Amino acid sequence: MAEVSSIVKTPLIPDHQEFDGETIPSQRGIWRGGDVIEEAKLQLWLAGPLIAVSLLQYSLQVTSVMFVGHLGELALSSASMASSFASVTGFSVLLGMGSALETLCGQAYGSKQYHMLGVHMQRAMLTLLAVSIPVAVIWFYTSTILMALGQDHEISTEAGAFNHWMIPSLFAYHSSSSHCGLLGTLFWIRTGNKGVALVISISNWVNEVLLACYVQFSSTCMNTWTGFSEEALNDIVSFVKLAISSAIMICFEYWSFEMVVLLSGLFPNPKLETSVLSISLNICWMVYMISVGLGSAISTRVSNELGAGQPQGAQLALRVMTAMALLEGAGIATATVLVHFVSGKLYSNENEVIVYVARMMPLLAVSDILDGFQCVLSGAARGCGWQNLCVVINLGAYYVVGIPTAVLFAFFLHIGGMGLWMGIICGLLVQVTALVAVNLCTDWHEEVSLFILLFRATKAANSVQSTILAIDKAT
Repeated sequence: MAEVSSIVKTPLIPDHQEFDGETIPSQRGIWRGGDVIEEAKLQLWLAGPLIAVSLLQYSLQVTSVMFVGHLGELALSSASMASSFASVTGFSVLLGMGSALETLCGQAYGSKQYHMLGVHMQRAMLTLLAVSIPVAVIWFYTSTILMALGQDHEISTEAGAFNHWMIPSLFAYHSSSSHCGLLGTLFWIRTGNKGVALVISISNWVNEVLLACYVQFSSTCMNTWTGFSEEALNDIVSFVKLAISSAIMICFEYWSFEMVVLLSGLFPNPKLETSVLSISLNICWMVYMISVGLGSAISTRVSNELGAGQPQGAQLALRVMTAMALLEGAGIATATVLVHFVSGKLYSNENEVIVYVARMMPLLAVSDILDGFQCVLSGAARGCGWQNLCVVINLGAYYVVGIPTAVLFAFFLHIGGMGLWMGIICGLLVQVTALVAVNLCTDWHEEVSLFILLFRATKAANSVQSTILAIDKAT
């Protein structure tokens, strides 16, 4: 365990050179078998906790939907509609903007600028807090907006009430598994699906407090969290620019999936279609959390290696993680097909819903495989800081191909909810193909050169701003 932990702290391939007084590893042109094995161990060491955290975080929504599903079709469809609306207008935006830290913190750690991790985090906290305020206003008018979009009146009204109780969770967006005991009281206190929203809010705040305590008091964060600093206010515009690109990149992908649920509300039987598509999406997102962990791990590895001046290490990390994603996708797809009749029973007592969900499972298996690949490739892109490029790819994949194809299959070819999911699969195919092409054409040595230029520019800018602050204080 200590051996694996030690290699997390340094680039995989040593041999060093110097620039600007910083230690930068030189390059090794050929990978040995030992390098691949060590990289695989490191990837698993990084990805394991990330996958566990992602699964625990998302389990809050999954178990919530399971409880609501047994309250009836209206409760399930309205809670699903509210959750999709909240994801599209709020959670995906915050998640996307926060993902800018993967680029900044990873490269700062790789270049041994440990204190900058805390500074970047403070910038993110200030930015996300400011963004949360207008999002809360939008959530307050959920029912009005949904009805204006043509959604069912009864479902929209219940969804609006649900999101009113979700507003407190917006300001502590990071969920935990502590909700399980509270959910057990749902049927006793008779609050219906609004009780689930309340539980989510409480759980998010409990988790936020625990995370804050860990960062403040843990020795692990001693070098990276040095307290609140005025430096966080410097160059905050640059962070916001990267955060906006990151948010658009993530939102284009997330919104396309959530739009499946919103579009399902336009079918002749909206309660059934919305319930089934919501269950399918929850299953998909739960599996997706494994891929998210892999994507976060490769983002960390690539950004660390680039920050340390090691293009060969970054390329090796990506190839090893791609192989792991292939194995993960194949295993998950097989399991999805094998349990296709069991999945629906976890979410609903309605036989019609259970049978429909079973028919959706083969399509979910295909999307699981593609999601594994795109998560890894997108994670590598975040590690390199390619958010703007990924925005273009995701826009084309999902909104030029995916959503129009979904509408064509569902409403014009009359395939229904399965047609919506088939359109999303078409979008995933385009996204994966484009990301593979980008990675195959990447000059990793050039990426290191670009980072060195950025490192020097940032270092100079911070030095100037620190001098200005010192002069202001002195006068």
